Amino acid sequence: MAERRKARGAGDVSGGATSARSAEQPAAPVTGRRSLILTMLRESDSPLGVADIAERLDIHLNTVRFHLDALAETGQIERVHAAPAGPGRPPLAFRARPGMDPGGPRNYRLLAEILAVNLATEPEPVTRATEAGRAWGSFLIDRPAPPVPLTQEQAVRQLIRVLDDLGFAPEQRSAGGHRQIGLRHCPFLELVETQAKVICPLHLGLMQGAMKALGADVTVGRLDPFAEPNLCLAHLTTAGGTP
Repeated sequence: MAERRKARGAGDVSGGATSARSAEQPAAPVTGRRSLILTMLRESDSPLGVADIAERLDIHLNTVRFHLDALAETGQIERVHAAPAGPGRPPLAFRARPGMDPGGPRNYRLLAEILAVNLATEPEPVTRATEAGRAWGSFLIDRPAPPVPLTQEQAVRQLIRVLDDLGFAPEQRSAGGHRQIGLRHCPFLELVETQAKVICPLHLGLMQGAMKALGADVTVGRLDPFAEPNLCLAHLTTAGGTP
């Protein structure tokens, strides 16, 4: 991993947009005293101050502040100014943020399965999956394009960066003079077990779309799923089909 990240230095043209597009992690479930504080704020008709919460729970002010800061950081509560009780700055208070709890459970795998099954039952599912991947591969490449076309090596490094950000654990390889990218991890491994006919073409299309958006004379001509038990192989070719 360290070598891959080092290789991104020269010739990289993207910023941090790819990482920003990565799936966000939901807030961790709230438990213990933090859960008591959150419940108290949700049930209160008005914002509560630190001293109010500390007194009701019989805990130290600093403990309350610690939990309030954590809840505010995850977007579950918000800071407001209480009504002034005299001269000076209004005291700070807290209230639960309206809306559903961002710390609730997620089931993105179910959503992915629904979409994959739906795609697999469409006419020409392989073609449609590849096209969908190409569209998203292009989206994952930062804009604007560099004023000077990238070399093949720069484009390959850029693709490796995208794949690394997506969780594929990529590595440059070579066999018989042919350039390859090994993928050591599949971020959709559970779906591949039942929907390989659309998930693998989608991965191929994603790489092809990214390379096309980079504008270099190189692309991914073929993807061999599980060429080894723990490795998929993406085969690089020039635009004319030369390995």
